[in-house]
Amino acid sequence: MRLLRIHTPDGLRDAVLNDEGKVQLPDGDAVDLSEVRLAAPLDPGKIVCVGLNYADHAAEGGQEAPAEPILFLKASDTVVGPYDDIIIPRGGEKTDWEVELGVVIGRTAAYLSSTEEALDYVAGYVLVNDVSERHFQLERGGQWDKGKNAATFCPLGPWILTADEVPDPQKLKLGLDVNGEALQDSSTAEMIFGVAHLLHYISQFMTLYPGDVISTGTPAGVGAGQKPPRYLRAGDVLRVWADGLGEQRNKLVASS
Repeated sequence: MRLLRIHTPDGLRDAVLNDEGKVQLPDGDAVDLSEVRLAAPLDPGKIVCVGLNYADHAAEGGQEAPAEPILFLKASDTVVGPYDDIIIPRGGEKTDWEVELGVVIGRTAAYLSSTEEALDYVAGYVLVNDVSERHFQLERGGQWDKGKNAATFCPLGPWILTADEVPDPQKLKLGLDVNGEALQDSSTAEMIFGVAHLLHYISQFMTLYPGDVISTGTPAGVGAGQKPPRYLRAGDVLRVWADGLGEQRNKLVASS
């Protein structure tokens, strides 16, 4: 099942994308996807992100693959819808992209005893773009959170694909285009630490609650890894996609 939320004159409404590709509203009406404005499909309590979780991405940055998952947080107020604008922050010089598989938590998870049980705590999967300002992240004191938490830096959706429709989260293709040019094209099979490992690992350090999201890392092809490096500018358009998770289209705009 594909769960989404739409903007209406009365506020946000939950909906489902049916088998015909139409948006099924709670009152029984079904409308074309093009006729509605999609919001992010959920408001996460917290977004736990994993850094350098693809060996090729670590290598393009000249870094070793980590021995344990690297964790950082994105604030929930970074979340925007799958077609909303991304705002380049004031002072931003190196705004970058990162397509990622997001894991939506369905049950409270703390101190899980094994990876074997971990996937039982997953409600579904969602497409995430972990937008990053590398100047803030890497050149302003070395704290990743500085470069990860500007407003609009976490486009989410267009929908949540429920876990029953994903037999193996390590077999999903995902990618990203900038202005029509494919720059990321990979598979979750290339993760260093898979979804079950990450959920078990993270639960040893913090409690995960229903509605939290784990953003599982990005493959090679980010702007910082291009030769020469390439960063986003106002007017650029991102297309972000993954198997079964739909696609995002976001335009970059300058901060006011």
